[in-house]
Amino acid sequence: MRYLVPFFYWTGLAAIRAAIFVLVRVEVVGRENMPLRGALIVAANHLNNADPPLIASRMPRRLVYMAKDEMFQWPVMGFLTRLTGAFPVKRSEADIGALRKATKVLESGQVLAMFPEGTRGIEAKLGPAQPGTALLALRSEAPILPIAITGTEAVHFPKIFLDFLRLRRPRIRIVVGRPFFLPPVSRISAEEVSRCTDLIMGRIAALLPPSYRGEYAQAGAAAEANAERAP
Repeated sequence: MRYLVPFFYWTGLAAIRAAIFVLVRVEVVGRENMPLRGALIVAANHLNNADPPLIASRMPRRLVYMAKDEMFQWPVMGFLTRLTGAFPVKRSEADIGALRKATKVLESGQVLAMFPEGTRGIEAKLGPAQPGTALLALRSEAPILPIAITGTEAVHFPKIFLDFLRLRRPRIRIVVGRPFFLPPVSRISAEEVSRCTDLIMGRIAALLPPSYRGEYAQAGAAAEANAERAP
C-alpha cells in the first residue's frame, strides 16, 4: 500500500481542493515560507477535523500526519486516512511506536505534520500542548514550521451545505510562519521539553489573533514582539 500512498494523497487532495473552492473561502499567508526539501515538522493549532485536509491542500509538499488512534477505528475514514500515509498515535499513553514512526518520517526527509495540543481547542482557543512535538524536534534537530489556522471552528456538517445553498461561505485563514530551530540542549530532560513546547506554542500563538491564543497569550505576545525586532 505504501507505494500507492502518494497517488491517493495527491488524487484525494485534488478532490478536496474542488470541495474547498465550492464550500469555503480560504486565504493563505506565507506559503512561500515552507522549505521545499528536507526534513520538516509542521506544528499547527487545531480547531476542527477539517484542519488536516485544509492545511494539506494549501501546502506545496506532502504532509505525513500523526493522527489520533480513534480515527483509524472508523470503518471508512480509517481506511482513507491510512491511504494518505497518516499513522496513529495513542494519546492516552507514551506511544513509543508512533514516536519511532515519526522519527523515520523525518529521517527520510519528509514533512511530519502535528497538532501539539493533541486535540481540538475548546472555544477556538489554544489549550495545553503535549510534549511530543518538542521531543521529536529535539531528537531529530529538524526545523519547525509554525502554522495558524482560523475560521474552521465555523465549519460544521450539514450546516456548511445549507450555507452553500444560501450563497454563504465561511472564511478560513491559514498563516504560515518562518521555519525555526529549537535551541540546542545538553540533555533532553522533561524541563527542557516543557520549555521548548512553550517556545513552539508561542510561535503558533504569534500567528493567531489575540482572541485565539488562549493559554499561550503571553508566549504569543512575546514571540510576536521578538519577530518585530528581528531584522
